[in-house]
Amino acid sequence: MLRNEKEAVIAEVAQLLTDTQDMFVSDYRGLTVTELSELRDKLRQSGATFKVVKNTLGGIAADRAGREDVKSFLSGPTAVTFCGDDLVGAAKALADFARTHPHLIIRGGLLESSLIDEAGVRALASLPPRDVLIAQLVGTMAAPMTGLVTVLQGTVSGFVRALNQVAEQRAAAGEA
Repeated sequence: MLRNEKEAVIAEVAQLLTDTQDMFVSDYRGLTVTELSELRDKLRQSGATFKVVKNTLGGIAADRAGREDVKSFLSGPTAVTFCGDDLVGAAKALADFARTHPHLIIRGGLLESSLIDEAGVRALASLPPRDVLIAQLVGTMAAPMTGLVTVLQGTVSGFVRALNQVAEQRAAAGEA
């Protein structure tokens, strides 16, 4: 690889490291090109990018991006999954693929500024999808409001019933 090609790779990886808060690192040794393409397709569906990185170039890129903690994962054949908006989807795609293709070994990753191990990636993969989490959050936020509306309706309807009873009593007193 020529020096200018190496510099281009370092710049690209440094940019990805700078732009992405969350990433997973794995060992892809033993996977075929077809299997790697299949994995890339699955990760692309969740907005993630899968990139094979040479350790030396990845280390230089990590230094340039100020993400030195990533260097601890750079040994042996290294592939980095740069997560997009759907962190859980990317973790799920990676974990599911590793389950069916035992050659893929998840080493760990970086969750914002915290290092996580393989168990952490698998824990993320066990979370419900993003849409379900948002629905659960909205449901949790709406529950107190629903209770308040129910109480207010009960109070208002009770007040209206009391007014109706008073009006009926006055009407009955006026007829007598």
